[in-house]
Amino acid sequence: MTAPARARPSVSGAAPDTNGRRLPRTLHPMAWWVWALALATAVSRTNNPLLLILVLTVLGYVITMRRTEAPWARGFKYYLYLAVSVVAIRVVFRALFATGITPHDHFLFSLPHIPTPAWYAGIQLGGPVSLEALLSAAVDGLRLACMLCCIGAANTLANPKRALRVLPGALYELGVAVTVSISVAPQLVQSVQRVHRARRLRAGRTKGLRALGGIVVPVLEDALERSLRLAAAMDSRGYGRAGSATKRSRRLTGLLLLLGMCGLCSGAYGLLDATAPKLLGFPSMAVGALLCIAGLRLGGRRVTRTSYRPDPWRFEEWAVTGSGVLSAVLLFTDVGFNAAELNPSIYPLSWPTLPLVPAAAILLAGAAGFIAPPPLPATLPAAPQRAAAQPSEKAAAT
Repeated sequence: MTAPARARPSVSGAAPDTNGRRLPRTLHPMAWWVWALALATAVSRTNNPLLLILVLTVLGYVITMRRTEAPWARGFKYYLYLAVSVVAIRVVFRALFATGITPHDHFLFSLPHIPTPAWYAGIQLGGPVSLEALLSAAVDGLRLACMLCCIGAANTLANPKRALRVLPGALYELGVAVTVSISVAPQLVQSVQRVHRARRLRAGRTKGLRALGGIVVPVLEDALERSLRLAAAMDSRGYGRAGSATKRSRRLTGLLLLLGMCGLCSGAYGLLDATAPKLLGFPSMAVGALLCIAGLRLGGRRVTRTSYRPDPWRFEEWAVTGSGVLSAVLLFTDVGFNAAELNPSIYPLSWPTLPLVPAAAILLAGAAGFIAPPPLPATLPAAPQRAAAQPSEKAAAT
């Protein structure tokens, strides 16, 4: 007799093992994207620096807990570098294009004033710079930096190539273009890491401006080779073929989608403008959504695709997306807190307060760090070939 082999981690399931622990699996990529986009939507609602810092903390926690060991999943620090650059550029531009100070502002320094022509009036180059102006620019840049980090978190946690398989057939070609554009950043991060590691093994100069040429050229060469391989693969698989669709069906699909998008835009305008007619609200949005669905169904008939081992959508996916969407909804409903706490004023200069309900909503999005199943390891452990014979079996053999 042989000992029972241990169960290998399931790629598609997350059922608990005999010890009560969840087995690792890959979360559905669209769940991470919905979670990240919902958190970015919540960020667009607030200008409170304490809440923005809390969002960055939540992103860092979730990424630390649920990122994989893939090379492209280690590039979140580069998004943080980009975020710091955005804040710095925003502050520098606010200092250069000064708008003047009031008697109540705190004066910091003054830059040389550059006179502008009459047709460029209204834009002031240089002049006195106040503390309030720099803080306002830093907070605005921090909000944009948080949005970029949300997109970086989605790129870090989800493989964008797996998300292409769940798109409707009518959006397949558009999805390929979006997937290629989204995967550029992870591929560049992977190329930079590989070149940096190679230079370090060769005892080359890895820091400073002198090393920039030795890093940029191999990275660009690698990007060109990836582009050529991608073009050859798409051409061999017949990408962009029209299939059996007639010219009439393609025109009808485009017309339905165009009218549907116009209906969605007019419906959004009617909901945001209180003076607009009622027909431009929910009715227009509902008609636009129906036209878009009809166009997608009609366009999906000309693209037939099969999926090998499709990603499941289970309780973990619903929980992760729900935590992100619920946090955005709580920040937009203004229930339990004053809306002015989301966008505190710089004038007069004071420390912002931390509203409890928005902070709890952002922390709720951080629950995805332990709700999502643990990621798959780099290599799955192989089952043992054959267990050692028991003493009773050895005695029986002798």
